[in-house]
Amino acid sequence: MYSRKIVDKALALHRFGWSNQYVARACGVSEKAVTHWINGTRRARAKDAERTAYCPRCDDAQLDAPAYSYLLGLYLGDGYIGAISKGVYYLSIICSDTWPGLKAECETALARVYPVSVFKVQREGATEVKSTSKHWPCVFPQRGKGPKHSRPIVLEPWQKTIVDEHPEALIRGLIHSDGCRVTNRIRKKTQSADGQADYYEYPRYHFTNASTDIIHILTRGLDRLDIAWKVHVIKQEPRYRDRHVVSVSRKDAVARMDAFVGPKY
Repeated sequence: MYSRKIVDKALALHRFGWSNQYVARACGVSEKAVTHWINGTRRARAKDAERTAYCPRCDDAQLDAPAYSYLLGLYLGDGYIGAISKGVYYLSIICSDTWPGLKAECETALARVYPVSVFKVQREGATEVKSTSKHWPCVFPQRGKGPKHSRPIVLEPWQKTIVDEHPEALIRGLIHSDGCRVTNRIRKKTQSADGQADYYEYPRYHFTNASTDIIHILTRGLDRLDIAWKVHVIKQEPRYRDRHVVSVSRKDAVARMDAFVGPKY
């Protein structure tokens, strides 16, 4: 016999679209037991309303807005949604192992946006932070075939409402995915007293992406915070896509970014 806590966890994971096999692994029980709990008459089946909880399209439940705005930034940069089986999907955010703090923040945001189990898959030099549900395409309707830069990336009205209320979280997520904080070192025209070349340094933020739509989402957020920015295009060979680079370098703008972004860690 298994405890009620284990049974309830298994049923909750099933409601969020996990297969019986994945539920069994997560709960440390057999697939036969999971099947019995789901189909057996001794356990009450979940109501349809419970199956759609936390989905902004299928139900009226509210998302954790700050966590969602941050996770949206990560998803637009380094995330994708794949299919496990018909009607069941997984969200994956690829995090470089160079930044362990980023992986921890990503895992926390995933759990706050959708309260199901989050798991990690180790890759060479990176970790995929993942979660499975039927509703990830509802939560991130930008899912589609092909790379993001090859198709339109347009936010739904409900997404715009969230990111307009929490632009700092969105920008932080975008910078944590495809951006960085660097120190520019510029050689001065004059030399120092000993004849050596003299330099001055200043910090700046960069964000690089091939999708002009994603670039627009970032710059729209920067405009809402009155943060000055510039963008330039790095032309590639014909077989490669051009890269768009957003730069924030004014002293006051960098200070504003430092208040809620800062270096990766």
